[in-house]
Amino acid sequence: MPFHFGILAFPDVQLLDLTGPYEVFASANETEVHLVWKDLQPVLASTRLPLTPTTTFADCPPLDVLCIPGGSGINALLLDNMVLEFVRERAAQARYVTSVCTGALVLGAAGLLEGKRATTHWNALDFLPCLGATPVEERVVRDGNLITAGGVTSGIDFGLSVIGELLGRTEAEIVQLALEYAPAPPFSSGTPKEASPKVLEQTRQRLVALRTEREKILHRSSRDI
Repeated sequence: MPFHFGILAFPDVQLLDLTGPYEVFASANETEVHLVWKDLQPVLASTRLPLTPTTTFADCPPLDVLCIPGGSGINALLLDNMVLEFVRERAAQARYVTSVCTGALVLGAAGLLEGKRATTHWNALDFLPCLGATPVEERVVRDGNLITAGGVTSGIDFGLSVIGELLGRTEAEIVQLALEYAPAPPFSSGTPKEASPKVLEQTRQRLVALRTEREKILHRSSRDI
């Protein structure tokens, strides 16, 4: 029997948040990966690449791993009762409840981060306390059956960690080698601590509109989350 992975595929999902772990999960033995959404119509990722869900909320099989990626589209999900109810329902049944990047905020909106250690994108870490979580600046954080990943590219590290948990270190290392995952970035600006002040400030400015909208949603909804 394969392990079943369900990854939420929603409008304006951050593409690599989804495809990074998808590639890792789907490359392992004994796995079946589902892209889950309300219907089977294609959705556009944040960079406008279309993705086609493979199953609906209603037809999704039992999941061993529930994964919520991030992206600009999570702002709408934070207020979407249909999505939050699906996440709560499947989280109660899954072996592992997981997120990549700002997908952690959706888990929080569903009430699944209370009292938990968690991580998310560096520009959203400060939102975690209002969702009941203790923020941790690490690429992958595990607290019980909750596994959260930092921003975007950390989804690959996260995916390998999950495969290691389910199928063992050897299988995870086989997948890593098959994908030739040996990061050697040409620039040292992948975290706020490494980036120059100029790059950090310009990056914050590029993200400010999305962050401001998200802040309003979370503060307005905090009494109900």
